[in-house]
Amino acid sequence: MENQNLNILDEVNKGATMGMDAINFVSEKVNASDLKHVLEVEYNKYKDISRRVNNLYPNYSDKEPHETNAMNKMMTWYGIQIRTIKDDTDSKLSELLMQGTNMGIIEGRRLINQNPNAANDVKSILNDFVNMQEDSVETLKKYL
Repeated sequence: MENQNLNILDEVNKGATMGMDAINFVSEKVNASDLKHVLEVEYNKYKDISRRVNNLYPNYSDKEPHETNAMNKMMTWYGIQIRTIKDDTDSKLSELLMQGTNMGIIEGRRLINQNPNAANDVKSILNDFVNMQEDSVETLKKYL
């Protein structure tokens, strides 16, 4: 059970840090001030989830939670650069963020379904993370 909880916390933290990275990489290309504001809010939601994971992690391990590594950050940055060479409109940027967020939702739902015996505090963060991402997709749809 302990290992299961650590795995969930690590996956949530990796997803949150990847979300923050993607928002950072995309934000510099955004034109609309209202979309910039939305991305700031979304960034802070990811940051809050990561903070919650970091606060809970010592209950399950004496190590630090996993984050995205330098290679993943580089691949995320590179992917955004390549996909926005011809089209860097706010619509395209929203689409890219939605694609990444949908991957996070799928992984989160998989973790929920495959770990019914996870600790309640871990389940709470996982559910909040998935719900936050689902809300994010709905918000980003407006910018397509």
